[in-house]
Amino acid sequence: MNSGFYDEGVLRQTAINLFYGWGYNFYKIENQLRADDQLVRSKAAWLLGMARSSVERAESEYRRARFGTPSREKPFPDPSVTAAAQQLEQLAARIGTLSGRLQSQPVPQQDRMTQRYRQEAETIEALIGCDERLVGQCNLLHAMLDTRSGEWMLEHLGELDQGLTAAQETLRRRESIFGERRE
Repeated sequence: MNSGFYDEGVLRQTAINLFYGWGYNFYKIENQLRADDQLVRSKAAWLLGMARSSVERAESEYRRARFGTPSREKPFPDPSVTAAAQQLEQLAARIGTLSGRLQSQPVPQQDRMTQRYRQEAETIEALIGCDERLVGQCNLLHAMLDTRSGEWMLEHLGELDQGLTAAQETLRRRESIFGERRE
């Protein structure tokens, strides 16, 4: 029985036509680079999530230790303690914002117009370079915050802000790559 289901030439051509029709050919290096870029960014976002959890844990412990039980004589906590706890809360929010920006970063689309105006593999390689730097920055931030107390974080807030600013600059650089890689 000689059916079309067993003819390798016909099957191969049908598969290739479907892949191209779907806008995808998983044997191209660009697709592997695109997948790698998405994996790297997801790992960086995971590190940022752990850093944010560390800050939230430290903020909770700080509030528990510093905010006393309200009494008639002192119904409200000390304003400086409240301000410090809010700084920790804002640090966690900034880390969360950075993680959200990272996860929403684009990768080049695989379409004929994109390929016509941009060398996709070069663009993705440049993006991976940014992402590698970003992973390093996120890992450093996580390592700095892991198991630290709220007091330590408040003492080193300037250094932590510098780290967040550096990571944001890396994201800006990543965003600019899409505009730079035109022929």
